[in-house]
Parts: sequence; structure tokens; C-alpha cells
Amino acid sequence: MLVLLPPSEGKAKSGEGAPLQLSSLSLPGLTAAREAVLTELVELCSGDEEKAREVLGLSEGLRGEVAKNAGLPTAGARPAGRVYTGVLYDALGLATLDAAAKRRAARSLLVFSGLWGAVRVTDRIPSYRCSMGVKLPGLGALAGHWRAPMAEVLPEAAGDGLVLDLRSSAYAAAWRPKGEVAGRTATVRVLHAPTRKVVSHFNKATKGRMVRSLLTAGAAPKDPAELVGVLRELGYVVEAEAPGKAGRAWSLDVLVEEIH
Repeated sequence: MLVLLPPSEGKAKSGEGAPLQLSSLSLPGLTAAREAVLTELVELCSGDEEKAREVLGLSEGLRGEVAKNAGLPTAGARPAGRVYTGVLYDALGLATLDAAAKRRAARSLLVFSGLWGAVRVTDRIPSYRCSMGVKLPGLGALAGHWRAPMAEVLPEAAGDGLVLDLRSSAYAAAWRPKGEVAGRTATVRVLHAPTRKVVSHFNKATKGRMVRSLLTAGAAPKDPAELVGVLRELGYVVEAEAPGKAGRAWSLDVLVEEIH
């Protein structure tokens, strides 16, 4: 099972000690594309601060993120699972998983990123600020920059098992499973059952808890249909829609009664 996660806007501070080593990151086929984004981001943030803030879409209160980006080459790195914070990652609670569940997380979780493309939770990265919606002056829209290298690398990473896609639309734009891989991909929405509306905060929290449930249970569904059964056994209310034609992903709605 491969679980595709969005990153978080909020991130823990960079660690102490050894800085980033691009060559050490998972999915080495993305290295050249990562280097291109990193080089331009550091150059942008080392120059005109106001221009950098505008390009990155940062408010006045986030001005310090520009200097942080400028220092990325020498900033201390830590495992990505400790860098990403926020609602989904708080609910997922990687640090409190038992040893077996942590090993499953290391194998199955893939976090998408405007800067790194995609990383495993064990990959060591510094804290940064660069969303997938950014358009860098030299590279253009990051989703477009990542599309070709992702298309080369991600099908192999997906293997022959289930792909559980929990990304937001901005990050899904960087890679959309196609063909046979799409047929064993499940996308998930979390809906407030009484209103059938998506609530952003609770959507993220429920997805985090759902991934934690799968990891803790040691579940290994092989395809979307099996995933539906597993989630129901774990206590989730799930409605599933199989694709109408080959090469399309399954759509799963997880229904919740309370928003908390």
C-alpha cells in the first residue's frame, strides 16, 4: 500500500547537525528536479525580500520564512515525519506509533511537496516554505515542473498494490495515477454526514486518524474494494464508487456525524 499525503503549511523548526543531502532522499529519480527548485528558491530568497514574499504568497507575519529558505543549504535536517505538523499530522501521531506501525509508515507514506516533489517520512529535510501553488520566476508553476519527473518515478514507487490518495487538489496536480495504477487508486473525501459538506479542518483530522488506524491495525488491503472492507471493519462509515471505465480511480466518501 502506498499512501499519498499532502504536506503541512506549518512545520517544525529545522534540526541541529547535518544539513540536507539531496542524494540521500528517497526516489532518486527526482534529484535533478529537486536541485532545480532548491537552487532557484534559495536564489530568490537570498535577494529582494519583498519580491520573494510576493512570489511565495507570504503575509507580513511570515516574513521570516524568506530568510529561512535562503539558509536551506546549511540548515540542519530532520526526518520529514517530524518536520510536518498541523491537523493531519497531529491526528496521525507518527511519534506515538508502536515500532511495527512506524516501520509500516516508513514503507508506505509518501508526502508531496512543492520543494522536494515527494519524500518518505524518514527522509531528512530542513524546514522550508514553498507550496505546490508557487510559480518560481525561472521554473514556472511547480505542479507543472514536477509532472514529468513524477510520471517517470511514481508508478514504480506504487508497485502493484493499492494507492490511497489523500492529497489536496494542488498536490494531486503534480501526479495523477494513470492506466493500470489508476485502477487500483482510491481517492478519499471526508463528509459531514448530515450536510454532505467537506469541512477542511475535520477532513484533515479524519484522514490522519484513518491512516493511523490502518498502520496500527497492520492492514494491507490490495485494492480499493478491499480497502473499503478494512475501513468498515475499523469503524469508519464509507461509501464507495467504482470507476465507470478502466484507467480511473475509485472515489471513497468517509461519513462523519460530528465535527471535532
